[in-house]
Amino acid sequence: MNCCFLLPFILGIPLIWPCFTATEISTTEKVEHPVGSHFRVKRGWMWNQFFVPEERNETNYHIGQLRSDLDNGNNSFQYKLLGAGAGSIFVIDERTGDIYAVQKLDREERSLYTLRAQVIDSTTGRAVEPESEFVIRVSDINDNEPKFLDEPYEAIVPEMSPEGTLVIQVTANDADDPSSGNNARLLYSLLQGQPYFSIEPTTGVIRISTKMDRELQDEYWVIIQAKDMIGLPGALSGTTSVLIKLSDVNDNKPIFKERLYRLTVSESAPAGTSIGKIMAYDNDIGENAEMDYSIEDDSQTFDIITNNKTQEGIVILKKRVDFEQQNQYRFRANVKNRHVDEKLMEYHVEASTTFIRVQVEDEDEPPVFLVPYYLFEIFEESPHGSFVGMVSAMDPDQRKSPVRYSMTRSKVFSIDDNGTIVTTNPLDREISAWHNLSITATEKC
Repeated sequence: MNCCFLLPFILGIPLIWPCFTATEISTTEKVEHPVGSHFRVKRGWMWNQFFVPEERNETNYHIGQLRSDLDNGNNSFQYKLLGAGAGSIFVIDERTGDIYAVQKLDREERSLYTLRAQVIDSTTGRAVEPESEFVIRVSDINDNEPKFLDEPYEAIVPEMSPEGTLVIQVTANDADDPSSGNNARLLYSLLQGQPYFSIEPTTGVIRISTKMDRELQDEYWVIIQAKDMIGLPGALSGTTSVLIKLSDVNDNKPIFKERLYRLTVSESAPAGTSIGKIMAYDNDIGENAEMDYSIEDDSQTFDIITNNKTQEGIVILKKRVDFEQQNQYRFRANVKNRHVDEKLMEYHVEASTTFIRVQVEDEDEPPVFLVPYYLFEIFEESPHGSFVGMVSAMDPDQRKSPVRYSMTRSKVFSIDDNGTIVTTNPLDREISAWHNLSITATEKC
C-alpha cells in the first residue's frame, strides 16, 4: 500500500516565499500492510521543510500538517513528533497531524529545527511509515535595526584635500537574514556633515566634498544613518557619529604684524648683547609653523637668531656702537618657514618683511685726554710756582661737560682746574732727574 506525508497549506506565509522544498524519494521500500501482507511500493512525494515566522505572538501558531495517504479518516492512525523542540516548542495533533508552534521564536537565536515524524497504527501499535525527518525553518521578519561596528569613529584628513578624498568607512551590521528580501540590505546617508562631506550609500565610505581650511575650523562632527530594507517604508535605522579632524598643511606663511620695530642699545653694550625681539605669526602649527629670521644690515652691526621654542627673532649686537659716531640704525628683517613642501610653494613665494630701527643710547663717558702722554722739561732750582706745562682733556659726550684736573701724590708739583702744572718746591736734578706725574681729568658736576 502506498503512503506519504501531505502538507496542504501553511497559514500566514506569502506565496512568493520558497516555502517548501519537495524531495522525491524514488527508492522502493518494504512497508508493512495493516492486515499483515507484505509487498513493495514506490514512495511518492514527501514535504520535508516547513516555515514559521519569527516573533509570532500566537500561543498555538499552525505551521502545517503531516498526513499519511493511508489515513482514511477513521482515527486509526496516531501521529508523533520527535527531536529537539518536540513537545516544548512544537506540538502535533496526534489525530490530525497538524503541527503548531507554542512559543514565540527568534530567528536570530535559532533559525532551523530538525525534527522527526512517525505514524503509528493505533490498533496494532505498529509503525505505518518509516520514521521520517523534516525541517522547520524560522523565517525572518525585519525586527533588528542596523548597528554600527567599531564605534566610536574618528578620522584625520589633511586640510585642503581635494574633493573625493577618502576619509573613513563606517560599517553597520543588521542581524536579520540577508537572504530574506531586503531586511538586511542597508543604505547609508548623512544626517549632518553637508556640504563638506558625502557618503557612498551602499558602502558607507565617507569622502570630502569641498576643500576645507583648518585655520577656519579644525574638526567636524558627522552623523551617519544606516537604514535597512534599502530605505523602503517600514525600514529600521541606526545612527553613529564620526569625529573628523583636519591635520595641518603648510598653506600659510609667517607674517609680521608690525611694520616697524623700535629697539634701543647702549653704546656701552658689548658685542653679543641681545637688544630686543621681533615676532612673526603663522596660522599653521607644529613643524609647519617653524620659521627662520634674517636681516639686511649694510653696516654689519647687528645680527638675528631664531628662538626655536618661541619662534621669536632675537636681535643681537654684532659689534659695539658709538653714540657720538652714529646714534641710529635702520635695516630690514625677513622671515620665512623652515619646512615647505614643493607642492605648497605657491603659498610662500614672497617672504614677509618688516623694518627695525635701533636707537643708540648715550652713556656718560669719562673725559679723554687729547694725547696719551705729555713730556715737559724744567730747569732745576726753578722758583716756587714755576710753569711746567699744560694738559687738556675733553668730555666725549654730546653735552661736553667742563673738566677739572687733579694730581696724585706729588710734593713738588700741582695742577689747577685748567690743567696748568706748576712747581711747589725746588727741584734738584742730582736727586731726581725724572718725575712721573699721574693726572686725572673729571667732569665737573
